[in-house]
Amino acid sequence: MPITTRAAVVESAGAPFTLSEVVLDDPGPHEAVVRLVAAGLCHTDLGVAGGGLPFPLPGVLGHEGAGVVEAVGSAVTGVAPGDHVVLSFTSCGACRDCRGGHPAYCATWLPMNLIGGRRADGTSTVSRDGEPLGGHFFGQSSFAERALVDERSLVKVDPDVPLESIAPLGCGVQTGVGAVWNVLTPATGSTIVVLGAGAVGLSAVMAAALTPATTIIAVDKVAERLELARELGATHTVDAGQAALGDAIAGITGGRGADGIVETTGSTAVLRRGVDALAARGTLVVVGAPPFGSEVALDVNGLLGGRRIVGLTLGDSETQTFVPALVRLVKEGRLPLDRLIGTYPFADIDRAVRDMTSGRTIKPVLTF
Repeated sequence: MPITTRAAVVESAGAPFTLSEVVLDDPGPHEAVVRLVAAGLCHTDLGVAGGGLPFPLPGVLGHEGAGVVEAVGSAVTGVAPGDHVVLSFTSCGACRDCRGGHPAYCATWLPMNLIGGRRADGTSTVSRDGEPLGGHFFGQSSFAERALVDERSLVKVDPDVPLESIAPLGCGVQTGVGAVWNVLTPATGSTIVVLGAGAVGLSAVMAAALTPATTIIAVDKVAERLELARELGATHTVDAGQAALGDAIAGITGGRGADGIVETTGSTAVLRRGVDALAARGTLVVVGAPPFGSEVALDVNGLLGGRRIVGLTLGDSETQTFVPALVRLVKEGRLPLDRLIGTYPFADIDRAVRDMTSGRTIKPVLTF
């Protein structure tokens, strides 16, 4: 029996989110119906809504959902009705990277998560007045009171942890944390630099503070965010509007440079300055996504000192093990996500978008 629910629909590129009645398809064998309790708002949602990616509109976005399972398809085994779940990206489960524990690099990742708007078989998960809408966003489309969710997007979590406090784990937080833990893996005494102190960058700062890195440098232009970065574990901050990045990092590191850098801004100019600030054998992780087709010029001889540049999707996380570990750290107060989150009733999604765009709120979370 199809389910009618209320969703935030983007009618066309650049249009606002508007609440509308939509109909969810019947769950397939590997799908579940989830009643949303909370959903994080991410810059990727805004980029797609603005027309920056070829996602089919009108459509329902949202990819940091958290809620309670209401019904499951015939082949679902990992969750049952009543379970608390965090929703993350989906993947095929069968390709080489999925089988190797790297589902964020699934062979079908782009169409399954970001630009397809449909299930892998081409059918629609959500419709309105009999017309299919773009959906299946990250296997969830969680800007809705109920969502039809891919089994591989579901992560069962501790029911004692408030869902609004962990919704951002599905994308932004695991991206920042995974950049540090899964790619940089800081050695004792190393220096980590985080470029951009938004939700992803501050997640990277918190993650770095839980490693043997002894110098953690946060870089941003907003004084309040730099102050928050210090409270979350940064040992040094750099105001990018006041100091040249390379000079500042050289001054802090005694001229050596950074062992690891997380680039979250999406600026190719910042990326280039970050590469130039690496120590020998240092690694820069590219997290921020500029417009498709963006290129950056590099000093090739500068790379010969063993410097590495690594692109990253979703923290290169295996969600079924990674997300529950993050939930436990939140529960124990060791990953204080509450410092980033501002909550908004679902109906106030446009106010949440404005506050995120203006920088007033680092990580808006919609509550249902």
